[in-house]
Amino acid sequence: MIFEKINTVPTADELLNKSFRKATRAMSGKTISGRKTALEANESMMLTAANILTDNLKNIVRRFPTFENLPPFYYELADVIVGVDDMRKSLSRLDWASAKIHEIAREYVGKIRKSRDPLPVRKQCFGRVSSIMYSIEKDLLFLNEARNKLRKLPAVHDEPTIVVAGYPNIGKSSFVTKVTGATPEIAPYPFTTKGVSIGHFFVDNDRYQVLDTPGLLDRPMSDRNEIELQAITALKNLDAVVLFIIDATETCGYEVEDQKRMLEEVRSEFKLPVLVVANKADLPQFRELDFVDMKMSTATSEGVSEVTSTLIEMVKKEIEEKDNIETDDQ
Repeated sequence: MIFEKINTVPTADELLNKSFRKATRAMSGKTISGRKTALEANESMMLTAANILTDNLKNIVRRFPTFENLPPFYYELADVIVGVDDMRKSLSRLDWASAKIHEIAREYVGKIRKSRDPLPVRKQCFGRVSSIMYSIEKDLLFLNEARNKLRKLPAVHDEPTIVVAGYPNIGKSSFVTKVTGATPEIAPYPFTTKGVSIGHFFVDNDRYQVLDTPGLLDRPMSDRNEIELQAITALKNLDAVVLFIIDATETCGYEVEDQKRMLEEVRSEFKLPVLVVANKADLPQFRELDFVDMKMSTATSEGVSEVTSTLIEMVKKEIEEKDNIETDDQ
C-alpha cells in the first residue's frame, strides 16, 4: 500500500541522541597527539553528527509519497485525515532543517580550523544544530501522527469497484463473501471503529474489487459528520457503481421505508450508477417491492450471479463513459 513505506518518524531528541552517539564513536576512534589531530577529531565528530541528522531528515521526507502523484482516492482521504497542505509544510520544514544543519556544519569546520581550542567551537556548533532540531519538533511529531493514521487506510486499488451500501444486517458482507469466494479482508478505517471489508474477483482476466463500508453507508447522511461525507466523496474517485441492498423482509430491524429514504440519500450523494437489489428472497416474509431492480438471496445464492453480472456491465459502462468524457476534453 502507498503509505506502508513510511517508517516511524523519530523525535528531535531521538535523532540528536543517535547523531551524538555516532559522533562520539567517530571521535573515539581517533588518536589525539597534538593540536592538529585534536582539530581533526573534533571536526570529524561535528561532521558525523551533522551528516547523520541531514541524512535522517532527508530519508523521512523521501519516504512520504509525492502527493501530486497520489491516486485521487488516496489524495482526498489523506487530505481529510491529516491535511495534505499541513504535511507539505512540515516536510518542507524538514528539508529546510536538513540544509541548514549542513550549512552550519560547514561553517563551523572553518571556525574549528582557525581556532586554538576546538572544544568550545564544537559545543557551539552542537548548540545551534540542537536548536534547529528542536525548532522542527512539532513537525516531526505531526508527521509521525500522520504516518500512523495513513498506514491504517484500506488497500483500495484504482480498479473497477462495486461499493455495497445499505443498513446493517441486510446481507452486505454475505454478498462480498459470495462473489469473492473467500472471507473478505477487513481493513481498519479512520472514520469508524468498524472496518472496510474488501474482496476481489476476476472476470476475463479483469480484477474487480468489492467494498462494504460499514459506518459510512449504513446510516442516514444527516447523521454523518463532515469527515464521513468527505470520505464518501473520496470513494467517488473510483471507477465504481453502487449496489444498494434492501432487506425486503425487514428482519434486519429496519422498515422498508427507512431503507428507501437512505437509498435516495445515497443516490443524491454519490452521483454514481446504483443497482437496487432486494435480499432474503428465500424467506417467507419476503415481499415484492416496486422500486427495486432485482432480487436475490445471499443465504441460498439465488440471483447472486445475475446481480454480479449486472454490476459488471454497469461498471464497464461507467468506465467507457469516463473514457469518452476524457477523450472529448482532450
